[in-house]
Amino acid sequence: MSSIVVIGGTSGLGKEVARFYAARGDEVVLTGRDAERAAAVAGEVGAARGLALDLSRPTEIKAALADVSAVDGLVLVGVARDRNSVAAYDIEGALYALTMKLVGYTATVHALQDRMHDDSAVVVFGGQAKERPYEGALSVATMNAGVTGMIRALATELAPVRFNALHPGVVGDSPYWSDKPLEAVVDRTPTGRTPTMADVVDAVDFLLRNRSVNGVDLAVDSGWVLR
Repeated sequence: MSSIVVIGGTSGLGKEVARFYAARGDEVVLTGRDAERAAAVAGEVGAARGLALDLSRPTEIKAALADVSAVDGLVLVGVARDRNSVAAYDIEGALYALTMKLVGYTATVHALQDRMHDDSAVVVFGGQAKERPYEGALSVATMNAGVTGMIRALATELAPVRFNALHPGVVGDSPYWSDKPLEAVVDRTPTGRTPTMADVVDAVDFLLRNRSVNGVDLAVDSGWVLR
């Protein structure tokens, strides 16, 4: 049995990751911004615990994770879907989104580093907006590209703990995308299908367990950026 921590595990892809490891019999701790919701989702998916943690308030992260014990796998999923542009730059929105992912993710690793061991592994979620920015994706593209530098720096500094980035494309059956028209996306995808949440969870598991994969960016987008 492994100890898995899922940061941002109360909805979407994070919830599916937590559900997968709990079903496998691992000890799973998941977090969300609201304590009651985190506890409720933990009960729903079979996780050991749900904790309140706000990535946009990085100075509070260490205390929020104080009771977490050994960490075999850490999955950083939580995200803010900021829509921003240079022409109408929302500084508050940008600060929230970039703090949440770039500073909040790093603060989480800082808080848990003494509970990791030589075989621990970390998966950091980015996204394919870094390769194909869409209208309003200024902050999202920036922070997802920043994930690449983050995992390389962390893999070097905290070796032999492994750090890898996972960059999903449009995940068609996820709560965010499932009710949106995706024909244009599918038409630009060589496989003729968008990735599923199960595909993304499988990629997370691969990155956590394969001991020779380190410091890489793994795209799970069905080849979407090729067209």
